[in-house]
Amino acid sequence: MSQSTPPNCEPNSASTLQEQPGVLVVGKHHFLVRWSHWLNLPILLGLILSGISIYWASPIYQHKPDPNTGNVDVAADIGIWICAHVPGQHHYSSPPDWIYNHMSLGPGMLALALRLHWSCAYLFMLNGIVYVAGLVMGGAWRSLLPRRTDLLDALRMFRYYLGFPLAKLARRQWLHPRFNTKYNALQRAAYFSVSVAGFVSVATGWSIHKPMQLHWLAELFGGYNAARVWHFWLMWVYFLFVVPHVILVFADGWDTLRSMIVGWSTRAARSEVIAK
Repeated sequence: MSQSTPPNCEPNSASTLQEQPGVLVVGKHHFLVRWSHWLNLPILLGLILSGISIYWASPIYQHKPDPNTGNVDVAADIGIWICAHVPGQHHYSSPPDWIYNHMSLGPGMLALALRLHWSCAYLFMLNGIVYVAGLVMGGAWRSLLPRRTDLLDALRMFRYYLGFPLAKLARRQWLHPRFNTKYNALQRAAYFSVSVAGFVSVATGWSIHKPMQLHWLAELFGGYNAARVWHFWLMWVYFLFVVPHVILVFADGWDTLRSMIVGWSTRAARSEVIAK
């Protein structure tokens, strides 16, 4: 996603260097935030692939047996529909297993999937602690808190993102909205929400893993099966966050991606930094 002028930048700090007249190179992301950000990619991939394999063994979304196929699993129905309507999939050997075979570790992998899932889960929790430590040490946690002006600012950013590809096709200039904060309103909402989703994923995961010892935790989510539903749909929260996040990062340009790799940005004008 796009990045705006970083807040709380001191012109005399060791991390601030002049790159060219009128523009400052400023520190943007603490190295712990950057490390945990990139480590989340393989960790989440492992969680999703192993999690769907676990779900395959006991689907929570079921219905009465289909009179034609006998299936009770919604994912199996989707696989059958794909094999029947998508070109090139008509001769697939096992249509009910299409979703699982393409989005998980494969058949007969429950024991391995459980071990991998909990290995990734422990790494996810440890990485989350590192991420929070980086936010605190770098002071970036303040930038993630919602603000009163976020609704209007979010509409401005949504208009920008919506019109950006059309402006590119028409070869017209499409000005980026100006903000004096580290993140714009859409970024703040997305990053804050995905952080909350991570915490809830951990809580629902433990309530599923230890339903007897942590029965009180499962009850907070409506019981064991309800906790499984929460846990399942939180996976899609990550997916719906990652895809537009990657697209908008590339749409915004190299500086946004670079700041999450090396930690510094050139998006701040000298006058704006000194004014702060």
